[in-house]
Amino acid sequence: MTVSARPITSELPLLETKLYLPQWSADLVSRPRLIDRIDPQRKLTLVSAPAGFGKTTLLAEWVAALPTRPVAWVSLDQSDNDPAVYWTYLITALQNIQPSLGKRSLSLLQSPQPPQIESVLMTLLNELTAVEADIALILDDYHAITTQAIHDGIGFLLSHLPPQMHLIIASRADPPLALARFRSHGALTELRASDLRFTPEEAAAFLNRVMGLKISAAEVAALEQRTEGWIAGLQLAALSLKGREDISDFVAAFSGDDRYIVDYLLEEVLQRQSDRVRHFLLPTALLHELRKGQGFPISVVF
Repeated sequence: MTVSARPITSELPLLETKLYLPQWSADLVSRPRLIDRIDPQRKLTLVSAPAGFGKTTLLAEWVAALPTRPVAWVSLDQSDNDPAVYWTYLITALQNIQPSLGKRSLSLLQSPQPPQIESVLMTLLNELTAVEADIALILDDYHAITTQAIHDGIGFLLSHLPPQMHLIIASRADPPLALARFRSHGALTELRASDLRFTPEEAAAFLNRVMGLKISAAEVAALEQRTEGWIAGLQLAALSLKGREDISDFVAAFSGDDRYIVDYLLEEVLQRQSDRVRHFLLPTALLHELRKGQGFPISVVF
């Protein structure tokens, strides 16, 4: 790593809400089967799944379940692809755990002629080693990061992480890190879409208790099967069901053509792609008449 960071000046303030811990509510569906799989003794937990699978909500519950463990949180977006901005947010988040943590490394980062990022990270690692408590750092929406120098820095950080620190990455796609190496060393916990999908029991609790519907077990099972346990899909189905009397007919006909589903996918998936990807996806999408056929679940159609 030979990248030097440009200095951060006082004219570039940080958005503090990006460092807020999301609040977990007991009114939501608890997922102890997944919470128990996040092992703080391992270096890295990767929560990797497409939009709408409840990654952030799951991690919010994990934080709430361990109230004595200090946790730093950064909600990332595309504006964080500048290495200096990115590392400033990360170090500042750690200072929410302990104000003196990262003081020297942040000073290096903000100097008029900052050194190479590796030198800043070595200083940060030495500061982390001095922390006695077990701490966790959560990087949410990591898929927004496309700068290779940042990925290299995270890889360096992970390779030298002190044992009392645990890193959690939530992303819509696997980050370009040495996941195979961490996996082979037993240093990686992975939660993927197949793990995050709602079970029939979780779907029933969500639809009837959280969303306030009164639908039968058979109707719950049908929606769970049609959405393949996709949490956002279940929520959008519930919104479509509000105030309807023809519940059975709606459930039987529910598909990816539902307007809430279409709006969600356009906003959360398609519009967030680059122009190059959008130009590829639109002409190669399944034909309208073909995707109306039976046997095309939402995840395939879209």
